[in-house]
Amino acid sequence: MNKGGAMARSLAERLAAARRSRFVGRTVECTLFQQALTAAELPFYVLHLYGPGGVGKTTLLREFAHLAQQTQTPAIQLDARAIDPTPVTFTQALQQALGVQAPATVQHALAQQGRRCVILVDSAETLAPLDHWLRDDFFPQLPANVLTVFASRNAPTLEWRTDPGWQSLMQTIQLRNLAPDESQSYLAQCQIPTEQHQAILSFTHGHPLALSLMVDLVEQQGNPEFRPAEAPNVIAALVERFIAHVPSPEHRTALEASAMVRMTTEPLLGAMLEQPDVHHLFAWLRTLSFFDAEREGLYPHDLAREAIAADLRWRNPERYAHLHACARNYYMVHFPQSDDQAQQAILYDTMYLHRDNPMVQPFFEWQTSSSLYNDSLKEIDKALLLAMVARHEGAESAALAAAWLERQPELTVLCRDAANQVQGFLIMVALEQTTPHDHAMDPAVMAAWRYLEEEAPLRTGERATLFRFWMAHDSYQEVSAVQSQLFLTMVQHYLTTPGLAYTFLPCADPNFWQMVFAYADLERIPAADFAVAGKQYGLYGHDWRTTPPLAWLDLLATREISLGVAHKPPQLAETMLVLSQSEFMEAVRNALRDFHNPTALRTNPLLKSRVLQNTAPDATDLNERVAYLQDCLRATADLLRQSPRQMKLFRALHHTYLQPAATQEQAAELLDLPFSTYRRHLRAGVEFLCETLWQREMAGE
Repeated sequence: MNKGGAMARSLAERLAAARRSRFVGRTVECTLFQQALTAAELPFYVLHLYGPGGVGKTTLLREFAHLAQQTQTPAIQLDARAIDPTPVTFTQALQQALGVQAPATVQHALAQQGRRCVILVDSAETLAPLDHWLRDDFFPQLPANVLTVFASRNAPTLEWRTDPGWQSLMQTIQLRNLAPDESQSYLAQCQIPTEQHQAILSFTHGHPLALSLMVDLVEQQGNPEFRPAEAPNVIAALVERFIAHVPSPEHRTALEASAMVRMTTEPLLGAMLEQPDVHHLFAWLRTLSFFDAEREGLYPHDLAREAIAADLRWRNPERYAHLHACARNYYMVHFPQSDDQAQQAILYDTMYLHRDNPMVQPFFEWQTSSSLYNDSLKEIDKALLLAMVARHEGAESAALAAAWLERQPELTVLCRDAANQVQGFLIMVALEQTTPHDHAMDPAVMAAWRYLEEEAPLRTGERATLFRFWMAHDSYQEVSAVQSQLFLTMVQHYLTTPGLAYTFLPCADPNFWQMVFAYADLERIPAADFAVAGKQYGLYGHDWRTTPPLAWLDLLATREISLGVAHKPPQLAETMLVLSQSEFMEAVRNALRDFHNPTALRTNPLLKSRVLQNTAPDATDLNERVAYLQDCLRATADLLRQSPRQMKLFRALHHTYLQPAATQEQAAELLDLPFSTYRRHLRAGVEFLCETLWQREMAGE
């Protein structure tokens, strides 16, 4: 029996030593505890540690017990999960730990333990029903040599925090994740190869349980990189720690919704859950230990957010997609009625929905500082902007920037920090306002304008924007908080510029941005690349007539939810197709030729033209659009009947295409015209039809 006890003690000692060998961090907490143990008089009598599941509360209590042992301080360890939350059972648990029998002797036994005595209570949140009794009855009766440490998921209640007596006699510490250097130290102690550290740290954010699970996963599988979707068991273990006690499925959905968005407000939560009153759910989220609150709203700690969102995405992709759509719709409803700064915040929140997409993640600074804000150009700023251009792109580019600051100063946006210092800027050029002199002056404007003329001509009232210069003060066009802010400014321009038909974005390193720009449906246009002073720039572009802003946002949402590789959007019938004048007129001639062949008309480009979009904006069925096309051709031809001089042109069109004779020769006979005269009338009628429809296409009528 003694031999077995010796073996058990030896095993316990080895187990404790193994645990301590992997203990890292918590320097502040351990120092505070040691100072309390050795102080002549206890500086506080209750130390309340709190934090979410898996943050290391139990591990820290074990370390406290070890520190107490080193100073020969008796330490009584209680696991509150094994104690019914009643005064009697709590007192009995202490009696058993102290080895005493009568309740009246507990205080006496504690007083006799020595100069100091420590009570370590784990999972103290289960003692919530005893909160009043512990605070007002039990603790005041303890001798002055007893230090009690509570480890709980929850912060102390309001009564503890506002009691004038306990305010000075209780110390509260919220346990956070380990710092990056502490996390790396832990991984090194576990002999995880250095090249795998960054992938693990990027996911765990220093969360102790997550680090431990990742070490186990790497030791078992040797994975060089961790992807949440590929390790559902790890995610499930983390989620279980974070949401061990969820009152109802409704509460779980509220938790999942809050994990998807950057900040949760009560109206946003209501929109995502499609419920008019979610006050009780929002109030519940505020009580969770792994949630923080700011002026903008509530948000979960990073690992909790990622674990819950990844679990939902893997377990229930349909609900993930639905919550994603509800959040996006909420943002877009509020976007038009918001001021400039609020629109920037909404766009950042919208972009945040894409944070897990591997196509986007490396190219956006997700911790964009809220201290950055947009401002308009002032005369005093010009010298600084030109100096930035000269430093990054050279003197000749700086001269071009100076010209545009004079020509279109209202299209320059500055990015300032909290100290009002310029950290970056965006100079836009309204191409529809440029002149031949402007084209000759600036190679970028020449390249963009030439492309528009040849491939995507502007119609009446349409605009095209060249984001001519964009850069951060220090990092130029590299990924940074400033670059991300400038990209959001471009998106804001997409959504708020009436009649925007085309945008161009030049890059000093176009290959670097290729993946994320393809995801964002920006087309690489090598034919429009240009050079300034021998320095080459690549151009990307987007035609907003083919994929308008709202359809573009839907496209990005589809790509985010699918986590697929960026691809060209499907050409839906309702998506506008931009044709050159020659292509448009050829399509009109083909439509006349196929007027009585609906199968052939189904492939005619006019079905996606602007003129048909305006004629039948709500027609989505292909057969319905074919019928509208036939009506459009017939109605345009009927215009010729309003003039006696043009009636002959209408009759040639009518007997050739609308109500055709068997052959053109027979049509000429019906009209009682020489064949050459008939052909001349027909040609003039077709030209009238083509020109009239083209003018409507250009004018947007």
